[in-house]
Amino acid sequence: MSKTKRFFLSEDDIPRQWYNIQADMVNKPMPPLHPGTKEPLKPEDLYPIFAEELSRQELNQTDRWIDIPEEVREMYKYYRSTPLVRAYGLEKALDTPAHIYFKNESVSPVGSHKLNSALAQAYYCKKEGVTNVTTETGAGQWGTALSYAAKVFGLEAAVYQVKISYEQKPYRRSIMQTFGAQVTASPSMSTRAGKDILTKNPNYQGSLGTAISEAIELARTTPNCKYTLGSVLSHVTLHQTIIGLEAEKQMEMAGEYPDIIIGCFGGGSNFGGISFPFMRHTILEGRQTRYVAAEPASCPKLTRGKFHYDFGDEAGYTPLLPMFTLGHNFAPANIHAGGLRYHGAGVIVSQLLKDGLMEAVDIQQLESFEAGCLFAKAEGIIPAPESCHAIAAAVSEAKRCKEKGEEKVILFNLSGHGLIDMTAYDQYLAGNLTNFELTDADIQHNLDEIQNL
Repeated sequence: MSKTKRFFLSEDDIPRQWYNIQADMVNKPMPPLHPGTKEPLKPEDLYPIFAEELSRQELNQTDRWIDIPEEVREMYKYYRSTPLVRAYGLEKALDTPAHIYFKNESVSPVGSHKLNSALAQAYYCKKEGVTNVTTETGAGQWGTALSYAAKVFGLEAAVYQVKISYEQKPYRRSIMQTFGAQVTASPSMSTRAGKDILTKNPNYQGSLGTAISEAIELARTTPNCKYTLGSVLSHVTLHQTIIGLEAEKQMEMAGEYPDIIIGCFGGGSNFGGISFPFMRHTILEGRQTRYVAAEPASCPKLTRGKFHYDFGDEAGYTPLLPMFTLGHNFAPANIHAGGLRYHGAGVIVSQLLKDGLMEAVDIQQLESFEAGCLFAKAEGIIPAPESCHAIAAAVSEAKRCKEKGEEKVILFNLSGHGLIDMTAYDQYLAGNLTNFELTDADIQHNLDEIQNL
């Protein structure tokens, strides 16, 4: 009897609404605060930076379902539904009784899940009459997605890429430029935030917090320009729920339901995207599923950070966000999973972690690449360094199933492919990568600086 490997939805079955988990949360996230007044943020406070509809979505805690604009859904059809895949090869390699599935978001035109929100954000900006958008990017997957989405809707894009990734991943930079974006290594001398940082530390290799500061400054000083963001904020995760909503239908096609759902974690967009639609059944019906966020051990905001109001960027331009954080001045190690090098977690995920509805694990760099290579050999897909963290967590859970003789169903999000990250694999295979150890003192130093916020 043949076994089904991949599960697809028809175009008619692609979801028509995004899921807003805030409407179902018993404990709503605490409000973001205006950095000047320290008062709870209102949507209009965000209008100078974000498109107005995105600002409303950000603070919407009442509407469970948000309609996907037809223009966005038509673009989703270019690559959605993405396949749900039964990882028979990985199961065999691990000799585990667990049933392992992954949602393959690497098949999008830009190679990752990031396009799900980039298309939506570019659409809302275009609808408002905006002509220019700006953003930051780490490894370059979000910058790539925004560059393409901007071109789809006739916008000009300027991307600040974290300097270490700008140098490590030249082809990601080339893709952004091919789509027509202007790409600048961050920190740069083109903004006041960048100049201030370089004055203090001329050799600074950058962080997502720094790049965010530069992009926001550009948006605030450029006429008819709006800022866009690839993770962390609630409206971004909202758009990513297309992943989990599809996976729900596809798991039903497979005749199974996940016991464990895993996503790699930088700011929370792909973790929330795969998890939140399933989590509503846990919240509303008591369905027993574990939700595991896999973050890098070198940037462990969920496992070793502190819940506190903090800025989302290094210069302090953003609202104060109630989140698990390592401090907005935290400088992550130069790991190759550039998309996970962010100091804080999104406000929704932070509240869910506080409430015990999810859990987090930290993964060392070498363990992540070991898992990524195993997955590549077993399933024929080379994963992005970020996605390797989710794979490592899934491998760990599958091994635990073997030890206990449990036939659990594991679902993880393959957030992107690693075909433009081969320099990182070269270094791993040559034995030139290392783990990065963080001391409690390293972490506490930065947390001390946010006590008075």
